[in-house]
Amino acid sequence: MSLPFDARPLTEPADRATVRSYVQQVRQSGRAPAGGGMKLVMGILVGVVFLLIFGSTFFSIVAGFLSMGAGGDGVLFVIVPILMLLAVVAVTGTAIYRLVRGTSGERWWRLDRFAQANGMTWFPSAPNPPLPGMIFGQGSSREATDVLRGTTPRFVEFGNYRYTTGSGKNRTTHRWGYVAVKLPSPLPHIVLDATSNNSLFGSNLPTSFDIDQRLSLEGDFDRHFTLYCPQGYERDALYLFTPDIMARFIDNAAALDVEIVDDWLFFYGKREFSTLDPATWAWLFAAVAAVLDKFAQWERWRDDRLAPSAPGATPLPFAAPAELLRPPPGVAPAGRRLTRGIPWAALVIVGAFVFFWVLSQIGVFGALIGSFGR
Repeated sequence: MSLPFDARPLTEPADRATVRSYVQQVRQSGRAPAGGGMKLVMGILVGVVFLLIFGSTFFSIVAGFLSMGAGGDGVLFVIVPILMLLAVVAVTGTAIYRLVRGTSGERWWRLDRFAQANGMTWFPSAPNPPLPGMIFGQGSSREATDVLRGTTPRFVEFGNYRYTTGSGKNRTTHRWGYVAVKLPSPLPHIVLDATSNNSLFGSNLPTSFDIDQRLSLEGDFDRHFTLYCPQGYERDALYLFTPDIMARFIDNAAALDVEIVDDWLFFYGKREFSTLDPATWAWLFAAVAAVLDKFAQWERWRDDRLAPSAPGATPLPFAAPAELLRPPPGVAPAGRRLTRGIPWAALVIVGAFVFFWVLSQIGVFGALIGSFGR
C-alpha cells in the first residue's frame, strides 16, 4: 500500500534545539560525516582573506569618490561606493554559502523527515554511485547528495549529483538532479532528449549520439523529445512507446531528459531534484507515478535476437514446452548501448566564432570597412 504524498516536513516550523540534537545524533550514528563546523570555519576564513586582500584597494577607491564629491552635491559619489560595498559583501557571502551549502542541519532534518513520511530513506551523500546512466560515468569527484531511496513498490532513488571535468583554471563542476527507477527487466538503450531544455549549441546532455539512431514517433511527440534507439531496434522502441505511454511522458516529463539503460530508467535535469521545495517533489513524484503502472507492458517485452536456436536436423523424442521457446529476459549486445556521435552543431557554432575572431584580429574587417568608405 502506497503512502499519500506528504510535504509538510519540508515547510513545518523547525525548533533549533531539536535540529541541533538531530544533527548530533546523525553524526554519532555514522549516517552523516563529521566536519560541518570545519567547513563553516573555512568559509569564514575565505571571506576574511578576501576582504584583507581587496579591502585596502576598495577603501582607497571609496575615499577617492568621497573626496571628489565633497565640494558639491556629490550624491553619485556617495551611492557608487555604497553599491561597491554591497557587491563585495555579496561576493563574500556567496563564497561562504557555497562552502557550507549542503551541511545545513535544518536541511538534513527536513529531508530525513520528508523521506520517512513518504516511505523512503534519506542519505546525506553517496560517493561515486554505481549507476549505469550517462551522467554517472563523466569526469571525476563524482558524488550524489541528499539521496532519498524507496523500495516499494520498486526501487526508486532521488538525488542531486555533481562531477568535475578539466583541471586548474579550466576545472568545471557539473550539477544535475536525477531520478533512478529499477525496471522489471533489461530493455534496449533508449534516450529521450527533451527539446525544452536544449541550448543554442543543441542538447544539454553530456553525451551525444549518432544521428542515424534517431527515431521519429507519431503525433507531436517529436516536438517534445528526440528519441534515440539502437539501429535495428526501431520496432522494439515502437512497442515500448505506445501512444498512451508517449502521452504520459509529454504530460508529466516534457522538461526532463530520459534514459533507459539495462534495467534502469533515469530522469535528468540541470537543477536540484532533492530540495526543500514541495512543488518540485510533487512534480517528480507525479512523473514517476505516471510511468510505474506501464512497466507491466515493458516487462512483457522480449528481444527476439535472444530466441533459442532452431532445432537441428536430428529429431528429439520429445517436444519442448511452448513457453520455453520464448526468449529470456535480456538484450542482445547490439541493443545494450547507443553509438556515440559527434556534436556537429556545437562544433560548427564554436568554429564560426573562432573564425570571425581570427579575422578581426588580423584586421580583415577593418580593411573591408575602409574599402567601403572610400
